[in-house]
Amino acid sequence: MRRTTRGIRLTAVMLLAMAFAAATALAGCGDKKEAGSSEEPIKLALSPWPGWYFWFLVDEKGFFQKHGVNVKLEWFPVYSDSLQALFTGKVDANSQTLSDTLAPASKGIKLKAVLVNDNSNGGDAIVSKPDIASVKDLKGKTVATELGTVDHLLLLTALEQNGLKESDVNYVNMTVNDAGPAFISGKTDASVLWEPFQTTAVKEGKGKVLFSSKDTPGLIPDLLVFRESVVKNRPDDVQKIVDAWFDAQNYFKDHPDEAIELLAKKAETSPEDFKLGLGSIKLFTAEDNLNAFGRREEYTSLSYTGKKTAEFLRNLDMISSIPDVDALLEPKFVQKAAGG
Repeated sequence: MRRTTRGIRLTAVMLLAMAFAAATALAGCGDKKEAGSSEEPIKLALSPWPGWYFWFLVDEKGFFQKHGVNVKLEWFPVYSDSLQALFTGKVDANSQTLSDTLAPASKGIKLKAVLVNDNSNGGDAIVSKPDIASVKDLKGKTVATELGTVDHLLLLTALEQNGLKESDVNYVNMTVNDAGPAFISGKTDASVLWEPFQTTAVKEGKGKVLFSSKDTPGLIPDLLVFRESVVKNRPDDVQKIVDAWFDAQNYFKDHPDEAIELLAKKAETSPEDFKLGLGSIKLFTAEDNLNAFGRREEYTSLSYTGKKTAEFLRNLDMISSIPDVDALLEPKFVQKAAGG
């Protein structure tokens, strides 16, 4: 699949850290470019990730047209570019992770998350040597992953759940491009990887999945995020976009082979490989969204996950303050879509 790994996605907090001042300064200018009337297209950005390719299904099967909303999809091969486009007002909405929504929010950029597209569901994992029986056995072992990414957060979560701290392992800061080969060559006892590096490491490194995002439901959510001004000025169109998304999901259920063929072409991969990518995520229904927007003290709640992720980023000095996570979340659109 063309650049469908999480590599470009998850390092974005670091890549954009120095860009927020400029983004904030440009935000006022960007507002002038935002869709101001129902006749102007809403520019919706997306980048390579299995769940986000579904926006092409929404578009090409006419669900935007069905709901009477003018949407222009903006393709960004590099995920961090889509983030900058949203922050500076060059697009009205973007498909992005919750973690990458927190940093700009902490800098005063007004955003609203209106929809959960999917959650990582096994696509991110700790891959270890076969003789490591449990996460507790990582104590004293060499473990690699990239600092500040959600896979780093996955590692810390796994350690915490098993009574360990990062200081209990020999942590090595390494990009996924290096962490996978390092595991395969035996330089690490475990590496935290995402697909397709994860599968490659298991096969070529004779490793195993020790812990994955399946074990932490809700920890890695992917969202549709709008600029707050668009949500305020064009709420009916936002609702139509959310409704069109769920229509495409229903179409996928009824016509899976046709839909996968279409999406695989967009991803420039085979239907078989695209299916593998889909297997590493959980697409969210309207009911799943309602559950995610609910406030609970667990990772299946966006509110809880957002606060925990913000604490994680602040502890790494990647954000200076924790934003109001609940103010970022706007559940009314999925509530209406679900008939609530």
